[in-house]
Amino acid sequence: MQEKRRVAITGMGVVSPLGCDLKVYWDRLLAGHSGIRAITLFDATEYATKIAGEVVDFSIDDFIPKKAQRRMDPFSHYGIAAAAMAVKDAGLDFANENTERAGVLVGTGIGGLQILQKQMEVLIEKGPSRFSPFMIPQMITNIISGQIAIEFGLKGPNMCVTSACATATHSMGESMRMIQCGDADIILAGGTEAPVCELGVGGFCAMRALSTRNDEPTRASRPFDAERDGFVPAEGAGVLILEEWERAVKRGARIYCELAGYGRTCDAYHITAPDETGSGGARGMALAIQDAGLNPEDIDYINAHGTSTPLNDKCETRAIKIALGEETARKVMISSTKSMTGHLLGAAGAVESIACALAIKNGAIPPTINYENPDPDCDLDYVPNTAREATVKACLTNSLGFGGHNATLCLKKVD
Repeated sequence: MQEKRRVAITGMGVVSPLGCDLKVYWDRLLAGHSGIRAITLFDATEYATKIAGEVVDFSIDDFIPKKAQRRMDPFSHYGIAAAAMAVKDAGLDFANENTERAGVLVGTGIGGLQILQKQMEVLIEKGPSRFSPFMIPQMITNIISGQIAIEFGLKGPNMCVTSACATATHSMGESMRMIQCGDADIILAGGTEAPVCELGVGGFCAMRALSTRNDEPTRASRPFDAERDGFVPAEGAGVLILEEWERAVKRGARIYCELAGYGRTCDAYHITAPDETGSGGARGMALAIQDAGLNPEDIDYINAHGTSTPLNDKCETRAIKIALGEETARKVMISSTKSMTGHLLGAAGAVESIACALAIKNGAIPPTINYENPDPDCDLDYVPNTAREATVKACLTNSLGFGGHNATLCLKKVD
């Protein structure tokens, strides 16, 4: 049997409610800065939820020509920008690479929702003869992987995973597998999302899934806190360069950390609610730890899915205890960066994996902000409100999606 090849993370790009620069993003995470504010992208007066994590400090003109911009949904804008930043961060020049060995796996949970909404308005107001010929390629979920491949001329594996809030984590895990088994040497992996529009916010409001703490936007996302009342929708993208280890070393790449383990399971329980036993998420974590060749005691930090919904946070806490064992679970540091970014849905796993890689590299744990009222069902160390200096040799990042999708990655410090 062929030995699994190691996988390095050599570049990262982020578009988020905390900024679109790795250092700014990281500094604001450590400072406990909230990116949640009143919605400006549309008039939310009649909506139960009037707050969101909108992208800040972003100029699409820096990445895409104006004519091409008009033929894309914002989810593609964010994905292409994050990919370009990741490629630059990795120091890659694809003109000098074998592009048949370089692929793209960037997913989205919803895709071109804003284009769909606009074209529906066209249909109602002007009739079917006025549809844009670009509507379908603007909105389909797989188009972002295609667009990134076109941008950089990448001819290797190319596809789109769509598994709701587990999308980006699945994308990275499946990309890791492709590199490990020799199908590619480099893959741009991650997720992108632009759901802050009338349809997106309205749909989640109808489910009663969102926080309605509209008068205190920065305090609305409060994972594991007893007074949590729902998640806060957010937009943005994260793309990471995954590269075969020896190749990265040979070209002198800066390696943030190793992507070493991956677990994916399904609750097979309910279309939106997690299995309250936590067994599905626990199996995903256990598989990721085993895949990385580690033991539960080796895990220093978990970037939790931590959505700030009553069920998720309780069930994820239970899952961590099952996966690590009660005693070990009480020693591990856990935080939810969604307390600051909001929930980026299909992009969440990527921006959170970036936070994990930076935690490993910089020796610091971002906090869970707004943790003020302990919940007896959530009784672990959530690194409340203040960042913590700590050596992180190995960490997990969890993503749990509607449909019962569970995905966990294990990242390890460079030896």
